[in-house]
Amino acid sequence: MKRRWRKIRYRLEWLGLVLLTTLVPLLPRRLIVLLANALGTVGYACDQRGQKVALANIEAAFGDQYTPTQRVDIARASYKNFARTMCDLFWARALTPKNFRHYLHVENIEVLHRLQARGESAVLICMHHGNFEWASLAAGFEGVPATIVTETFKNAQLSEFFKRCREVSGHRIIPQESSMIRLLKHVRKGGVAGVLVDLNLNPDKAATIIDTFGMKMCVTYLHAVLAERGPARLVPLVSLSQPDGTCRVVCHEPLEIPPGANHQQVAQLCWNYFEPAVRKNPHQWLWAYKHWRFKPRDTARKYPFYSNQTNEFESLLASVREAGGPDAAR
Repeated sequence: MKRRWRKIRYRLEWLGLVLLTTLVPLLPRRLIVLLANALGTVGYACDQRGQKVALANIEAAFGDQYTPTQRVDIARASYKNFARTMCDLFWARALTPKNFRHYLHVENIEVLHRLQARGESAVLICMHHGNFEWASLAAGFEGVPATIVTETFKNAQLSEFFKRCREVSGHRIIPQESSMIRLLKHVRKGGVAGVLVDLNLNPDKAATIIDTFGMKMCVTYLHAVLAERGPARLVPLVSLSQPDGTCRVVCHEPLEIPPGANHQQVAQLCWNYFEPAVRKNPHQWLWAYKHWRFKPRDTARKYPFYSNQTNEFESLLASVREAGGPDAAR
């Protein structure tokens, strides 16, 4: 019975994406913004579980900096921003090399062009903040196509739809399976890769632990490996969705990695670069995501309600400390 229902659900999800990817690109930008705000508002109201996670994350990250009412405002705005990001991804099939600058305002793209001219490889790094989907597309439309790793959906049919949307500016999307080897080969040939640096992983995967808002987060270190073995330059992309339907994308100078820095230290360096942007515009980060699924056993720091203590996390934390990583938040 469960298998039969799963097939029906997968089919309905596929039909829904067919409608979205067909109809959304036909809508004017002003209507897309209104639609995203409406979907985000409804999503926040209906998603009780995600709402609880978002509010717990905001409280854990900022403490008493925001009142309960302000936390609700930030969480609701975060839902709207994520809805906008997804709507914009589906609408991206309407973008072309001729019209993209009407909607994507890209600053300092010369950084990537200089690296290309020198034959240096690069890893575009960003977070689930702002319009991260369009930040990625912006680089492709500006003549810097990249190979990007994305999460594989349980419903394989959905993966193909998202793949098409994310490749409209010339990018190449690859699944997580064997992604490290494929990306490493790509950057060693002078190619460009893209990685979300706040992507959570289980501690038994290719993960490390970094300090974020005073708490421990278990994240990928793929970008650190590419920087070390490529060698590739880590180039931050920061984006913000604008009320008028446009997106501002800023390409920053490559990060300066200290000699001898290990993977954990590089991952921490990347987070430290982005955290001020999240603090400045908290409403554009994905707060409904379970960023802090694990917590140290010896911490006195308040973590979100869903955080767990596991042997695997403790083992990884011990190895990070032994390698010279920061002490656990207590």
